[in-house]
Amino acid sequence: MTWLAVALAAGGAVFFALAARLQHAAVHASEGSLKVLDLLRRPRWLLGLVLLVVGSVVHAVALGMAPLSVVQPVGVLAIGVTAVLDGRRRDLPVVVLTTFGVGAFVFLAAGSATATTVAPEAELHAGLVALGLVAVPGLLGVLSTRPTPRALGFGAAGGVAYGYVSVLMRSVSQDVQQGTAGLTTAISATGIVVALLVGGWFIQHAYAAGPPHLAVACLTVVDPLVAVGLGAALLGEAARTGGFTALAETVCAAVAVGGVVVLARNSSSSHETENPVTTDALRIVIAAETFPPDVNGAARFAHRLATGLAGRDHDVHVICLSEDGRARTEQVDGLTVHRLRSHRTPFHRTFRIGVPWEVSGEVRSLLKRLRPNLVHVQAHFVVGRYVLKHARELGIPSVATNHFMPENLFGHAKVPAWFQGAASRWAWRDLGRVFGRANVVTAPTPRAVELLHDNGFPRRAVPVSCGIDIDRYRSRPSVRTNEEPTVLFVGRLDEEKRVDELVRAVALVPTLKADIVGDGSCRAEWEMLARDLGIADRVRFRGFVSEEELLDAYAGCDVFCMPGIAELQSLATMEAMAAGKPVVVADAMALPHLCNQGRNGWLFTPGDVSGLADRLHAVTVDRAVTARMGAASLDLIATHAIDSTLEKFEALYARAMGLPTPTREIALAA
Repeated sequence: MTWLAVALAAGGAVFFALAARLQHAAVHASEGSLKVLDLLRRPRWLLGLVLLVVGSVVHAVALGMAPLSVVQPVGVLAIGVTAVLDGRRRDLPVVVLTTFGVGAFVFLAAGSATATTVAPEAELHAGLVALGLVAVPGLLGVLSTRPTPRALGFGAAGGVAYGYVSVLMRSVSQDVQQGTAGLTTAISATGIVVALLVGGWFIQHAYAAGPPHLAVACLTVVDPLVAVGLGAALLGEAARTGGFTALAETVCAAVAVGGVVVLARNSSSSHETENPVTTDALRIVIAAETFPPDVNGAARFAHRLATGLAGRDHDVHVICLSEDGRARTEQVDGLTVHRLRSHRTPFHRTFRIGVPWEVSGEVRSLLKRLRPNLVHVQAHFVVGRYVLKHARELGIPSVATNHFMPENLFGHAKVPAWFQGAASRWAWRDLGRVFGRANVVTAPTPRAVELLHDNGFPRRAVPVSCGIDIDRYRSRPSVRTNEEPTVLFVGRLDEEKRVDELVRAVALVPTLKADIVGDGSCRAEWEMLARDLGIADRVRFRGFVSEEELLDAYAGCDVFCMPGIAELQSLATMEAMAAGKPVVVADAMALPHLCNQGRNGWLFTPGDVSGLADRLHAVTVDRAVTARMGAASLDLIATHAIDSTLEKFEALYARAMGLPTPTREIALAA
């Protein structure tokens, strides 16, 4: 029977560990919203609750088959199982030491304890002591601004509450066995429910603040220490405990508590032991699905962010998909770029993907070798997904920035119109699950943040502009190749960009020419449209151009137009503004943040081609108006300077790592 009890206790420990892992994931995903109704809507949390109940039942059965001194130490295995599931195998020596301390303490206490009657007065006194013991670590958790002390405080408070449950259960069991159950028994039973709810509340907050194995360690260590301590001090159970045994128990308790402290220190510093955790000089991993030489807004921003951080003395590594399929590491623009193996897709000739089983292993290996202070992911697809997953397992703080709207992919993937609604809802849910792992989440504009929240992401995302190197565009001398006014578009030539509306509008404005820079799935169709409208000589499709040619295109145009309806910020529009150009942009998504009507340009209603033509004509008909609006663009873009963006991200990095953050740094603007 004893061996069966041990096997059941080990099974119960596995159930506890799985429950902790699931509930930790669910609570972390709903950070900032730990309301019961929110948690009850999360399948992982509910499954964790079921496993917790099953584990408790199995553990109780084991206690009925063998002595406490045999069963309880086996239950401590939950710490080790949780650490393994959490990817913290290097903490196993400390886990073993902690487990030994708890097991030896329980063994000594059970062997020398004397069974006593739990009097109502003693039960009340134990409750008052437990309340005081809960308050101390509970206040530490509430008042602390750093994640590890919060996790320790909340976990210890939960352990105290659960330890008091043992006293109450002893009292109820005693009354039932003696046939004296009455009002005091009902009060004790109510106290059990209250203590379990209070302990559960603290444990859920411990999950939100730190890794699950730390919460389990606090609970598993503090629970028996408190239960035995209350029994010894208030119930008289230590009457036969000799001085040597008491000393040995104290040493074992100190070993167990010391193990938890070491686990906490490892959790707070495991992401980088070689470098001091300050924002002065960090090792940062930027995870990007696309990176130069890819030509698109996300790639340009990732490059600008990475080089900007490197210029501020950070050690920056980029993990991205290879543009040609070959895995390699190279030094580019002061960065270390780790290009992962990639594969072609049928959707677009420049659109490549990484397969999960390849990317996951490569990412984990890189993170373990680099041991960065922080990771900053730029998308939730394959690379970003696995960087966040493994960073979480390795205890590395993370920031995630969203540049994604489902509409951005529908044109690439040729998603049928009838299926786009369901696909969009699934895509947003998937983004929420992946980005829920990040400590901090950002989007480029307040509208982009609002979009995240509207689609179910917890209200903790913050707006941070992608930023732009204004001087790079402002200082470029203008090189004109014709006297006629020219409108410029820069971007992918795909469905959601709606460049066909710009082509049709150009046909309605005599002498207006169009420069269209970029490539995509709709290029051939729109070139044919220009020919059909008889304006092929006024519309130049330039395809991809070099960086120097792009700068000349901005400098040489009279007005910039962005007709796209799925822009979360539009770097191209910002670049045109930095070049001192008026803008005519669609009144959709985040574009209105960049256009002050009548000051630096005009908005137009998407689909209103004649309205777009009128706006383009109004800007270009008078050179004085063009110059005045261009100067206004330069004034407005000043708030998006790249240095300001980098400062804000550094402040958010500090927040993610639990470091003090100056108030002025986190007053984030769009």
